[in-house]
Amino acid sequence: MPDIVLSTLNAKYIHTAFGLRYLLANLGDLRLRAALLEFDINQRPLDVAEVLLAQNPRIIGLGIYIWNVTESTRLVAALKQIRPELIVVLGGPEVSFETDRQEIIDLADHTITGEADLKFAEVCRTLLSDPTSRLPRIIPADLPHPKDLRLPYDLYTDDDVKHRVVYVEASRGCPFACEFCLSALDVPVRQFPLPVLLEQLQALLDRGLLQFKFVDRTFNLNPSTSRAILQFFLDRLRPGLFAHFEMVPDRLPEPLREIIAKFPPGTLQFEVGVQTLDAVTAKNISRQQDYSQLDENFRFLREKTGVHIHADLIAGLPGETIESFAAGFDRLVALRPQEIQVGILKRLRGTPIVRHDSEWQMVYSHQPPYEILQNKLLDFAAMQRLRRFARYWDLVANSGNFVESTPLIWSAWSVGEGSPFWSFLRFSDWLFGRIGRNHSIALPHLGESIFRYLTSELGVATDQAAHTLWDDWQRGGRHERPAFLQDHISDSEVRVARVRLVGPKRQSRHLTTARV
Repeated sequence: MPDIVLSTLNAKYIHTAFGLRYLLANLGDLRLRAALLEFDINQRPLDVAEVLLAQNPRIIGLGIYIWNVTESTRLVAALKQIRPELIVVLGGPEVSFETDRQEIIDLADHTITGEADLKFAEVCRTLLSDPTSRLPRIIPADLPHPKDLRLPYDLYTDDDVKHRVVYVEASRGCPFACEFCLSALDVPVRQFPLPVLLEQLQALLDRGLLQFKFVDRTFNLNPSTSRAILQFFLDRLRPGLFAHFEMVPDRLPEPLREIIAKFPPGTLQFEVGVQTLDAVTAKNISRQQDYSQLDENFRFLREKTGVHIHADLIAGLPGETIESFAAGFDRLVALRPQEIQVGILKRLRGTPIVRHDSEWQMVYSHQPPYEILQNKLLDFAAMQRLRRFARYWDLVANSGNFVESTPLIWSAWSVGEGSPFWSFLRFSDWLFGRIGRNHSIALPHLGESIFRYLTSELGVATDQAAHTLWDDWQRGGRHERPAFLQDHISDSEVRVARVRLVGPKRQSRHLTTARV
């Protein structure tokens, strides 16, 4: 039975707890006395408590994040009710700030704020040697340097490698000061020693890992390091290899361009944090961005490379109107990223975005994930429309299920002079009026709704709409006729689509063509 159990509630089963693996890897002589148990937020807190208590640990360390704090609070309450003598130690970004305002912190014995990679071992050593030790309830952790950390990659199991998301990192921190982001508090940027990292990446490749998700906030900040890592993967190309990086949108020097262009389509995904294309709003939140260079970099990536671009925009920022957001969205659509993730502004604990609360009348939900409800320029009704817009855009455009059908929504309608934003907002309003929800929508039902909208609301010819949707249907490797196309696609057109999806399905659907 372990003395220490590390645990958390992941958002989904496929996710892995990267932070907990760092804690376990850096326990030193305590590592053999510890175990790691992962759960997800869909499991009942009492059932999780039962599994944890069956280990009969003396210390439980829990990772607390914005997505699991509600369920974790119930879990900690149950653990302390059942076994009051059990020592519960919390850590993670959600409990690293505003520590005097959180129920979960009051329930636990200790909370380590900041990066606890090394501090957790120190705390456990003290508690195990002297359970009566009068450690403070709030324990700040010094910022560790990556060179002092033992890397955790050997703690990914074979099941993780085969079936789950495996996270890696080459650096921590961010040099920018965007006020909505916790990374703005994490200065300076600290690089992991490259030879050791590459050795660990090789070990993961040797174990069969093909999909690598880098969590660095600014992967392309140091071009020489970025190029070395990209060259590492380029030298080891194999079918199904896929690497995800978070990139600064306006920083893509020629040495990086040169190597990026060598990768085959579908191998690289860049998550590009655009956030806003309105200069006044960007200044409000202390975001520095060269918009002309951003445009040029997007054009290069789309015209000269096979990179899958996932671009982020945030709705609800202080000073941004729906009109300026629409203009930014349309500008981004014109740059043709495969995905545009519309996020709703969140008031993350510890971020300086709160300085705008009075001037811009920012009202946030008190419940995680603390999304904006309304502000001076966007009332609650407008924010709800944007929330539905974001969800439907993800289901229709980002998913890759309707790559050819999506542009018909604005190319066939004159509202807003063909504006993608205003046209899709109209579709979003119509869809919500038709089905009354933005979740649990079966793909055939969504496809039928798009078909009805194109033909009945926009006047798209039935044959054009049907065949465009049929091409999209086949793009996903499907060959059965959905019910809503039964009368519009002939038997001779129903054939097995010779489409082979390589790599992640969502990205592959943006890459493949249906007609073969």
